[in-house]
Formats: sequence, structure tokens, C-alpha cells
Amino acid sequence: MSTTSPETSRAPSPSASSAISNPADISVIVGYFVIVIGVGLWSMRRTNRGTVGGYFLAGRSMSWFPVGASLFASNIGSGHFVGLAGTGAASGIAVAGFEWNALFVVLLMGWIFVPVYLTAEVVTMPEYLKKRFGGERIQLYLSVLSLAMYIFTKISVDMFSGAVFIQVALGWNIYLSVIALLVITTIYTVTGGLAALMYTDTVQTFVIIGGACVLAGYGHCSICVVAFLEVGGYNALMEKYMNATPGILANVSADCASPRPDALHLLRDAYSGDLPWPALIVGLSIVSTWYWCSDQVIVQRCLAARSLTHVKLGCVLCGYLKILPMFLMVMPGMISRVLYPDEVACVVPSECRRICGAEIGCSNIAYPKLVVELMPRGLRGLMLAVMLAALMSSLASIFNSSGTLFTMDVWRKMRPQAAEKELLLVGRVWTVCLVAFSIAWIPVVQAAQGGQLFDYIQSVASFLAPPIAAVFFLALFVKRVNESGAFWGLIGGLILGLCRMVPEFAFGSGSCSAPGSCPPLICGVHYLYFAIILFFCTALIILAVSYCTPPIPESQLHRLVFSLRHSQEPREEMGTSGLHHSTAQDGVLPNIKEDPKLARLVNINALMMMSAAIFLWAYYA
Repeated sequence: MSTTSPETSRAPSPSASSAISNPADISVIVGYFVIVIGVGLWSMRRTNRGTVGGYFLAGRSMSWFPVGASLFASNIGSGHFVGLAGTGAASGIAVAGFEWNALFVVLLMGWIFVPVYLTAEVVTMPEYLKKRFGGERIQLYLSVLSLAMYIFTKISVDMFSGAVFIQVALGWNIYLSVIALLVITTIYTVTGGLAALMYTDTVQTFVIIGGACVLAGYGHCSICVVAFLEVGGYNALMEKYMNATPGILANVSADCASPRPDALHLLRDAYSGDLPWPALIVGLSIVSTWYWCSDQVIVQRCLAARSLTHVKLGCVLCGYLKILPMFLMVMPGMISRVLYPDEVACVVPSECRRICGAEIGCSNIAYPKLVVELMPRGLRGLMLAVMLAALMSSLASIFNSSGTLFTMDVWRKMRPQAAEKELLLVGRVWTVCLVAFSIAWIPVVQAAQGGQLFDYIQSVASFLAPPIAAVFFLALFVKRVNESGAFWGLIGGLILGLCRMVPEFAFGSGSCSAPGSCPPLICGVHYLYFAIILFFCTALIILAVSYCTPPIPESQLHRLVFSLRHSQEPREEMGTSGLHHSTAQDGVLPNIKEDPKLARLVNINALMMMSAAIFLWAYYA
């Protein structure tokens, strides 16, 4: 597993500089921007952006379709196109397990976690922990950690992957391209708030899925028409992939140049697999619980829904959409390796540096390479629009949610008497500052060397997220857990995670042809196995400290834990609640009751989606 990203300062191929420079492609790109900006301006007139609730939560008025579409679009960034396709090209279909695991965890969010967040009447996840445990230190700790993870993982990954695609497709200067994207994204993020994001996310979802379907269909069609005898459809594609090795090996062994023997298996050996099946099922579920059930960017979409029923339907829709990346991103990456093995699967450092500027490998160019080489004029512009949609949607979501976190959980601590106008101004100014920081961070991402982008994303989450997942999980289900236990669990978990993360990043894990020097005692445990260990160690610290310190009275837990979510008893507040007066009518308790018929229909849809997920896991296992 590589911990950094390939350098993008060199054009990947001689043809890249003129790949998209014709009127047809440019017209499609310009038309896309006109539509997105138009939808953003239209949505600005539909909601009240003059209040914090209206700006950050879209007035809690969103229906299930934009909720589900926004969940999907916020999750699918440009890193998915580059990372999933690149890992698919390098090691086969197992990376799709990262996407299909979400089919179950997204239901956990809608049925278990969000109902408690709604009855707690919170806007941010740190605000929930403050209400649940009291005090200030946990809320501030989680806010600062979340902002750091946004900046150094989500934003940097999206910036890098977007830069890879733009570099391959256009040959443009990376700085000017990314700055232009950031400026456009910032305009409709700062001016429109969450409502603008969710309506534009809905449009972007259609662009992402439609464009990716065109590429997948056109890619398969090209293989069938241009080289039918060589590829011969889906089954032959699987066979050709197993034989897709580069022509230049030099001193690199054939094993390192060839696809893994288990490349076509979703579940791999528990000891020797690059994604061991127990780690993929259990360890990834822990990381996914943090991401889908307690991450501000994702949960904020659900909190904007008009009712719990719309939350659940949105989660089901998102689950169905998460089936698609296997066929729209992972398999096109495999196709790219079949068609261009000398470039996508290169293993000789000097050749790789010539092709993509990174000695460790060029698998991350798999998707943009496919687009540039296969798509006709016009469709190339559509696919660039798809990548821009994914990049802008993801960045806009992060900007808005980080603005919410900074405003509500950091600024309010410094200025507790701040008026709503001040909070709105601070949220917008913070977004602009975040954009400036992101631009300044581009050289760091650009200079990094590495291979598997998606492994990098997941490994960072595995080192930092399990303690947060443990705190939220126990906060919902164990009333005995108190503030001291939660805080020291977070601190202990962070120390353990850094003990693994720092050496791995310092030594590097290397590649097949150039193994890393990190001691096996530290880096020998797969990062998803480490996530399991870290989760349970954190849980033990939380429970041990909690049971050694006084409990929280039940009178202070009404509607803050799962077992008391329907309680109508008055709650004794442990501290001031961030936006209580803005998100509910004074004196009226929140109501999450659902219409029985609609609830039954939603549950049936959830069961159907889970059945489809189980079938897919079993079929590709």
C-alpha cells in the first residue's frame, strides 16, 4: 500500500496536450458549467439563506431524492474515478468491496444514527457529543480533528485526482485549472449554502452516472468492435486482464508485472491477500461507520431532510447508486490495463517516470487514459464534465461542512454571543480561507510519490477514524458511557493510531518491485486489521474509564441515546445546545414518528437493496 500520490507535473502522453481542444468538447464543457451555475442560482431563491438553519441545513426541507443524490455525489469525488479505476487496474475487483460495504452501513445511518441526531436537535456531530456528554473538550477535539482530516485527506486527494485527469485530458497548467475550479465551486458554496449544493448535487449525480455509463458502454463496445477476437465481451475481458502484463520488464520479476492470482475475487485470503476478507468485512465496516454515520459532510445531508422517512428513502437510493462504481469505475480501470498494459501496468521505474512522472507505477492514469484514447469528440468533453462534476461536488460539500464545523464548534467557543449575521459571515470567510489553504497545498500533493490512491485514503482513515467510530457507537447504545471515558478513549485511540501512521508514512510501504523498509512489527498488520484492533482498544478505554467515574443521570440523556429516542420527558441540559432555538419551535419536542404504511414501504425497499447487495457479494466473492 502506498501512502502518497504520483507526481503530476509531467504530461502522461504526447497526445494529452491536444486531447480536448476542439469546439465540440469545449461546447459540452461550457454548457455543463452554465447548467450547474444556473441550477445553483435558481436554488438560491428557493430557501431562506438569511438564517443559520436555512444556510447550513437547507431549512430542513429536502425530499428523499435530492438527499440520496447528494449523499452519492458528496461521496463520489474525482478520487473515486482515479483511485477506484487505478486500483482496479493494479489489483482487480476487490476494491469494489469499499463501495459495496456502504450498502449496509448507509442503512445503519438512516435507521439507527440519524433518528437520534434528529431527536437531539443538532447541526454538527461535535455538537451531538457535547449534548451527550457535556463539557467543551470533546466537541473542540472532534472539530479540530475533523477539519484536519478534511484538509489533508479529502481535499488533497480530490485536488490530486482532479489534477491527474486535467493533466492527461487537457495538458493545462495544473495551478490555473484547479484555481479556476475552486473559484467556481466557492462562488456557489459561499452564496447558496447547503440548498444550492444539494440541488446542484442532484444535477451532478445525473452527469456523473450518465457520463460514466457512456464511457463504460463505449469502452466495452470499442473492445467488442475494434478487438472482438482479442477481448470478446465480459468473460473474455476477465481472461485478458489476467494476461495483461507490460512488454518491458528489465530486472522486474514477472510476478510483480502480472495481475494478482486472486484479482477476480472480491474476498481474498485472510493472511496473504492484499485486502483480506475479514478485514474487508469487519475492519472496513468500522471505518465506514465513522464515515457514513458520524462524518459531518455525509450526515449533514440527512439532517436537511424534511422527515425521517425521507432520510431513510434517501439512504436507500444512495445504496442503490453505490452498486454502480464496480461497473462504471473499477472495470473500466481493468479495461484500460488490457488495452494499454505498457503504460497503465508499467513496472520499470524509468519507463513509469517517462509515462506519468512517478517511478512506482502509473495505474492512476487508467481512467483518464481510457477517456482520452477511446472517446470521440464531444464525449471527451462530457467525461471531463463528469470529472469536474465529481471534483466540484466533493469539494463544495467539504467546504460547506467544514464551514459549519468551524462556525458552530470553534468560533462560537471564542464568541458565544455572536449574532447569526456574524456566524454566516464567519462561515463564508472560513470557506474562502480553506480555498486559499487548498491552493497552497497543491505543491505538496503534486510532489508526492506513490501508487494506490484509494489505499492511501483508506489507510489514513483506518489510523484516525476508529476511535471516533467507537465513541459515537458507544454514545448511542451504552448509557453508562460518560464524558471522561469518551475523552480519554479519543486521546488513547489517537495516540495508538499515530504510533502506526507516522512510521508507515515515514518508511513507506513500497511496491512489489521495491518493498518498503517499515519494520514488519509495525507495518506488518494490514491497515484494516489495525482498524479492528484500534476500535476495540478505544472501546475498552472508554468503558474502563466510564465505569470508574460517576455516570450521567438518565434525566440528562432523554432523546440522546437510541433506547430513549422516543422519550417525551424533559431533558436536563448538560450545556447550552448550539442551535436549539433555530432548529425547532420553542417548547415543542422533536417528533420522528412515521406513517406506518410509508415506513413499511421504506423497510421493504431497504430489504430489497440488501438482498441485491448480498447477491453481488456472493457472486463476486
